Amino acid sequence: MQAEPTQSADTPVVIDTQIVMDWLVFRDPSCLALSEAVTQSRLNWCTTPRMYAELLHVLGRGVAAAWQPDLALIADSFERHAHRLPDEAPSALHLLRCRDPDDQMFLDLAVAVKARWLFSRDRAVLALAKRARAYGVQIITPVAWAKQQAQRGSAAP
Repeated sequence: MQAEPTQSADTPVVIDTQIVMDWLVFRDPSCLALSEAVTQSRLNWCTTPRMYAELLHVLGRGVAAAWQPDLALIADSFERHAHRLPDEAPSALHLLRCRDPDDQMFLDLAVAVKARWLFSRDRAVLALAKRARAYGVQIITPVAWAKQQAQRGSAAP
């Protein structure tokens, strides 16, 4: 039986826009474990300028206006904690085809960087979880991931 990879700063992950907003805008407690892992450099959060631009576009549409997003905090979080890759790197892959073209970039990047996890709550993305495993990517919600990590921690000797 092969051991599960452990978390380290070398463990690449991709976080979709919904989860970034849950974490940095809505301060959703379900993202606390993920937030801590990223900010403490236990995970390597991979992103692209296009992903950051999409987040700003969504925020610019007023989707989260009631929460008064702190754009400086968001920019600082990307600057300090995200490993930015060029948009061009994974664009031609499309090994996993998503029904929602806006989510395709997250899947492409996850496959390109061999991400251990792609964090999402999006149904179109989650529907690809089984096929993503063939590429070594586990598509997972922050809640499911936190439970998984807690179980691993309690099972450790």
